[in-house]
Amino acid sequence: PPAMEAAAPPVANQGESHGTAAKTARCGDSDESAADFISKVPDAVLCTIISLLPTKDGGRTQVFSRRWRPLWSAAPLNLEVRTRHPGPGVPIRTSSVFPDAASEVISQHPGPARRFCFHGLCPGDLHDQAETWFRSRALANLQQLDVGYAFCDERNPGRNPLPPSALRSAPTLLAAKISCCDLPREMVPSMGFDLLQRLSLISVYISADVFRGLLPACRALESLHMSNVLGTCCLHVRSPTLRSICFRDTSGKAELVIEDAPRLVRILMPFGIRENCGTIRVICAPKLVILGPLLPVVSKGASSADLANSMHTVKILALRCSGYALDGVLNILRRFPCLEKLYIIFHKHYETDAKIEPQYDRLYPIECLQTHLKTVVFETFVGHDKQLEFAKFFVLNAKVLNKIEFEGIYGATNDVSLAYQHTLLRVENRASRDALFEFNSRYRNTAIHLRRHIHDLSVADPFEQL
Repeated sequence: PPAMEAAAPPVANQGESHGTAAKTARCGDSDESAADFISKVPDAVLCTIISLLPTKDGGRTQVFSRRWRPLWSAAPLNLEVRTRHPGPGVPIRTSSVFPDAASEVISQHPGPARRFCFHGLCPGDLHDQAETWFRSRALANLQQLDVGYAFCDERNPGRNPLPPSALRSAPTLLAAKISCCDLPREMVPSMGFDLLQRLSLISVYISADVFRGLLPACRALESLHMSNVLGTCCLHVRSPTLRSICFRDTSGKAELVIEDAPRLVRILMPFGIRENCGTIRVICAPKLVILGPLLPVVSKGASSADLANSMHTVKILALRCSGYALDGVLNILRRFPCLEKLYIIFHKHYETDAKIEPQYDRLYPIECLQTHLKTVVFETFVGHDKQLEFAKFFVLNAKVLNKIEFEGIYGATNDVSLAYQHTLLRVENRASRDALFEFNSRYRNTAIHLRRHIHDLSVADPFEQL
């Protein structure tokens, strides 16, 4: 269509990047060419492939041959819109088009749409233009929605309302990400998200009663991501289908309460270097296996009986702490008697660091250290005195350990350095004679890794980075 031609020139001269299909284009309409194996692929499969391509590339497929020309219109639309040039020296996302081109594409494509991404809503003409898009035939049965304002003014909630028609495709949505918007009170109760499996709310202003009405409307929801949700300090979650929650709160003031989540397997809490991560309370999550990364000072106050009982199911736990927080870590470990794998992510936390020596009473041992804990991973381990004392505690007290990993240690491949580390850690006196020690110098950013795989439910251990 003209919009695609305006957005990007034809690629008939770029045969090297398009394989046999592009060779066919250079030869004209020779669909019968023996070398054109793609022509043997059914139209339905080709339409699926086109729908997975970026916006411009999907439109460019029409130049390949006569057979390809109608396929773009038959394929579910994949449309990503940008509102402005990113600035000098910043590369332009080649997968996106400008609003004028987007309007022409939407007017010519019959639908349905697989994906629509638009971050740039603002009051005025563009807001009205977005309303027109959402009410179009092309976006009537949208599967994936990623929409948000260009910025978020947290001091003035209510100024960035989500366009009323943005959730017009609620019954067909499979995944939705809403950013820097206000969810109006009257919008959610009328919605029925029958197929929605993945939902992300990023810097969204939503009242407590609207949030309570949102989750029951998501009847197939499996993965929920909430980051800096505004409008309520306490988020109550009740869902019979939810399997994963990712929760982030940079203020440290929000509370997440898991009231009833019978299928919930994991709670993830990505973080920044100086961030708190909010507070969680688990009342009923009988299948919870994976939790973290938590701050010991945050979790130390969670001492309800319901929380303690639910933590028997947790097998994988990640904690953020400095080398001075061993007491807080030990208090947490008492709540996870069946823990099998522990991640310790060292960092400097200025508000809570205190130089207090650990107090461990062996007359009251920690159950997981005695019978279940098999693996401990220390991330961003640099080997200073406090970190060494911290690690040494697990070397000397974890009785069934199979492996201890140290990541980030300088000189990890140096034999002399490794021997020195073994001496400092008192490896010869380890509580588990089967424990293996692994040192490496790679640096892993757990927070970034988690954010990249927030909705990936196929990963058995989301903290493990191979």
